Amino acid sequence: MSSIPTHGNYHGYYTKRPFFKDERLGVLPSSIFKGRRVLDIGCNEGWVTCEIAQSYGACSVIGVDIDENLIEGAWRRRRTVWSMQAPTKPNLSTSEDSNGSPQRKKRKLQHIDEYEPARHYFPASCEHEYGSLPIAPSSNRGKDVFPHNIAFRTADWVETGIPEDSEGYEIVVALSISKWIHLNEGDDGLKRFFRRVYEVLKPAGTFVLEPQQWESYAKAKRLNHTLKENGRNLVIRPTDFESILKDIGFSSRRPFGTIGEGGFSRAVDLYVKS
Repeated sequence: MSSIPTHGNYHGYYTKRPFFKDERLGVLPSSIFKGRRVLDIGCNEGWVTCEIAQSYGACSVIGVDIDENLIEGAWRRRRTVWSMQAPTKPNLSTSEDSNGSPQRKKRKLQHIDEYEPARHYFPASCEHEYGSLPIAPSSNRGKDVFPHNIAFRTADWVETGIPEDSEGYEIVVALSISKWIHLNEGDDGLKRFFRRVYEVLKPAGTFVLEPQQWESYAKAKRLNHTLKENGRNLVIRPTDFESILKDIGFSSRRPFGTIGEGGFSRAVDLYVKS
């Protein structure tokens, strides 16, 4: 793939938009991802994907990106996040032995409900100096607990599905990606993307969309001739997204405010599959 980020596939993107807790996730209902199957489209190096899997109780999270190198970075990010997480402490319950004396029993933890993982417990320097921590088999902790509840795929998802699509998702997340799909695939490609999201969502499933403003298209179009030419022919504007999604079968837009500053100041919207 070209080193020019014509699909928004910026390497080192999160060094420009660093976070401890992503503000875009923070404005959403706290239980929105709990126990859900989630697809993160345009996941880049997996920072948001890992946060959803680790801290929001999702049972399964798939991150997909068109750039194979970014997906390799996402797998490394998974291991880094795991290496910085605090050791899991089992809950201790108290009972009585045959003599009536208190006795503490250890209970194996396998579900996110039973503990809150302490993120960034170890400093990044620990991994740099000693290497990543090994990941125990999923049988030890459960498949729906981080880091076993997350995976990454390389794909042009607008054109080609991934195996996990067949099971469907309760939530599809598309953060800062609609502009790039729009410029690369045109108005028809954007509509196709929205229809594909609708198709893979289960009934009453949720679509979380962070659309980029129309003004930001101008800079992106300068990256190469194809984007420039495609941009000239676009009729749809981000302000039209709600009506298009409603025509496909989504609910009205549910806005959650504008997050970020400067060029990263964007709306976070939620749509529900009717």
